Amino acid sequence: MVARAYTVAFEGVEARMVEVQCALSPGLPTFSLVGLPDKAVSEAKERVRAALQALSIALPAKRITINLSPADLPKEGSHFDLPIALALLAALDIIPHDEVERTVALGELSLDGKLIPVLGALPAAMAAAEEDRKLLCPHACGAEAAWVGATQVIAARTLSDVVRHYTGQSPLTPAEAGEVARPTHQRDLRDVKGQERAKRALEIAAAGRHHMLMVGTPGSGKSMLAARLPGILPPLSAAEALETSMIHSLAGLLTNGGISRERPFQEPHHTASMAAIVGGGRGAKPGEISLAHNGVLFMDEFPEFPRAVLETLRQPIETGEVVVARANAHIRYPCRFLLVAAANPCKCGYMTDPARACARVPVCGEDYLGRISGPLMDRFDLRVDVPPVAYSDLDLPASGDTSATVAARVNNARQRAETRLSGHPTARVNADLEGALLDQFASPDEAGKALLSRVAERFGLSARGYHRVLRVARTIADLDGSDDVRQPHVAEAVSYRMAVGAQLGQKT
Repeated sequence: MVARAYTVAFEGVEARMVEVQCALSPGLPTFSLVGLPDKAVSEAKERVRAALQALSIALPAKRITINLSPADLPKEGSHFDLPIALALLAALDIIPHDEVERTVALGELSLDGKLIPVLGALPAAMAAAEEDRKLLCPHACGAEAAWVGATQVIAARTLSDVVRHYTGQSPLTPAEAGEVARPTHQRDLRDVKGQERAKRALEIAAAGRHHMLMVGTPGSGKSMLAARLPGILPPLSAAEALETSMIHSLAGLLTNGGISRERPFQEPHHTASMAAIVGGGRGAKPGEISLAHNGVLFMDEFPEFPRAVLETLRQPIETGEVVVARANAHIRYPCRFLLVAAANPCKCGYMTDPARACARVPVCGEDYLGRISGPLMDRFDLRVDVPPVAYSDLDLPASGDTSATVAARVNNARQRAETRLSGHPTARVNADLEGALLDQFASPDEAGKALLSRVAERFGLSARGYHRVLRVARTIADLDGSDDVRQPHVAEAVSYRMAVGAQLGQKT
């Protein structure tokens, strides 16, 4: 008779069901593990053997065969320990077969039988709910997995607790979801002296999820502005929080089982590799762009990133997902993020500062910012010059709206867009408008069309640039509380499109 337990194998954020089959047959005493396991899975038999010995359970003098089905699906990770132990215990008639088969299990075993937390409890719970099964996991993963709510989560500390639970000696109580993490940002927009135009662009970017590029001299406040973006973004919806947390669960970034409603803010260093940014490496793990899903990806010193890394951003920006293709893996991750980039105008940084004239103008700026290709530059909806702040202005009192005031306007604008797009699941914010939706919701009045036509002809706007101006104009209209896109909205959107274009010497 074959005993069965169930677990999952991860392909990106998708958890695929794996059947763990255990058969005891006459023959020389061996413990075989088949089904395309990696090294960590192959070593599970030694951890399981030691954990059972810690419970005073001796393996029978028979041939033990464990098959991980489907056999052609690669199995990676130490979370296969617990389901292998369950299948073996069921084959030995120590725990009931039917209860084990109604459970999806994952967890690593220590040699003394303790259950060690593993990655991916949240997507595993989603898979268990779809299969109408319970989830069994280490105690440290229970609060995280319980957020799914659609399935019962049993969290155990040791393998002994698992045995007592299945035999009815000491049933375990279902795990409860962890607490919602409180926002950690304490930075206010009023802390930034001057830079009113950049603040306005930041508000527009937050309201419509428009990608933004800031160019300015060192110390002008680019990083300071970007750090205050999370404070004006609306909190994640329940569905968005679950989406984002599934990715963070695979990356091991969820702490104490808590899920945050704050949008992620990732800021990789410019020395980061391509695998670190877009995903890949061992196990094709999610990269920074996926960890920033539904949040912000801030890339400071943008031209300093390797050219190949920058060019890989072009497709994810357009599609909202990235495919990590390797010889043994083809993984798809969501990455719908708001890109905020910051750059100096030239290598020395002072090309536009009249007090510190650059000796190599304009070649210095053309060489430095020329590292940003035209197609990538075309994907920035908002381009903002961030001039240096005078020393005398630093002593002035704080001015402008607080982050809370700006956040309220951003939230109102997003709600207007959400109501307008409620019947269109492919579009969540104005940055997602395209095709018929763009014509239906972002078409400007006659004066606005005339202005945009003149600008497109005069500056040679690409088709992508033309549409992105319309999207930004739609967001500006939402911030203005207007149902219609009018000429002033188009004019402001155009001004952000052209702000850095002449300086860069790039196509708009």
